[in-house]
Amino acid sequence: MAKPALKASRGRVRGERLETRITADQKRLIEHAAALQGRTLTDFVLTSVQDAARRAIDEHQRIDLSVRDSQAFVDALLNPQPVNDRLRDTVQRYRRATGV
Repeated sequence: MAKPALKASRGRVRGERLETRITADQKRLIEHAAALQGRTLTDFVLTSVQDAARRAIDEHQRIDLSVRDSQAFVDALLNPQPVNDRLRDTVQRYRRATGV
């Protein structure tokens, strides 16, 4: 059963509008893809745009974390923390256990 055109899937009223100009070929392509999935053009476009937005945000966050983690790693190499008693005990237990 089709949902009302003015309601989003979570029951929220769609109050914003997004418009774009496309070529006839682009429209036919998008309409064909939507029809293959049995979805309306609007549903297909909204879902596709939301998926692309989430991927872009996720990719940015991964790259951002990657850079931040790399900086922390280099900082740890260049400015190592002093060896504490707990680390010293752990190394001794390891050596005893492995015979190293």
